[in-house]
Amino acid sequence: MKKSVFTAIIASFAMIGCTQNGSGEKSDGFDGKVTTETVELTSCDIKIGGISFTKSKNGAENDITLYGDTIRFAAGPQTDYFRSPDGTVVNSSAVIFTEVDNTKPFTFTAKVHPDFTETGTYSAGVLYAYENDMHCQKLCFEQDEYGDHRVVSVRTSGTSDDNNHQAIIGPHVYLRLSSDGITFGSYFSEDGKIWRMARLYKNDFPEKLLLGISSQSPRDNGHTCLFTGVSLTDKAVADFRKGNLAAE
Repeated sequence: MKKSVFTAIIASFAMIGCTQNGSGEKSDGFDGKVTTETVELTSCDIKIGGISFTKSKNGAENDITLYGDTIRFAAGPQTDYFRSPDGTVVNSSAVIFTEVDNTKPFTFTAKVHPDFTETGTYSAGVLYAYENDMHCQKLCFEQDEYGDHRVVSVRTSGTSDDNNHQAIIGPHVYLRLSSDGITFGSYFSEDGKIWRMARLYKNDFPEKLLLGISSQSPRDNGHTCLFTGVSLTDKAVADFRKGNLAAE
């Protein structure tokens, strides 16, 4: 999608609001980024693709507009979530969440189309699985240090790891999180038909789990990402190695 299309879509958006209940204290940290150990979630009411997103982090209601079945998520400057092994914590990304029963199967899918720029190192569109700031996972379509666009997964358990996966040539990618209550899988697809596994591990999240959407801009003054085809089904993928649903 060309930037002219982004401009046309932006002009047509209607703002969607959340109820802001306050957040955790913040302070300026490394490289002037907003850092804090934890950020309090707030209540919101955003509906897309039959999904109700009822929790918000870092004022996400100010970053989201809707256009039909599309979410436009505009990240603010120097926004990211990462708990570095060196102790640095960056916790400024805005996220919206929907809650699922993690004892039952689910699959969360979205087509992710970031508006990448030359200066947007680590800018990304992101899917989240989230218990709290100490225990969560991101699945991203992200721009790396060389300007390549690739799938990246980040799992946080006290501190965050960082895993670069396949580079993507096209302007968008499909991302997917799925579980049967025991196994948790992360997947990506370039065409929405053939899926590739990014990572697979034991589902150690609690019975109530938050699934989220976010845009981040760690090194730039902002980043816009479009999310379309956002869906949440009560079935796990048919094959945890391949990542496809039975109907696909």
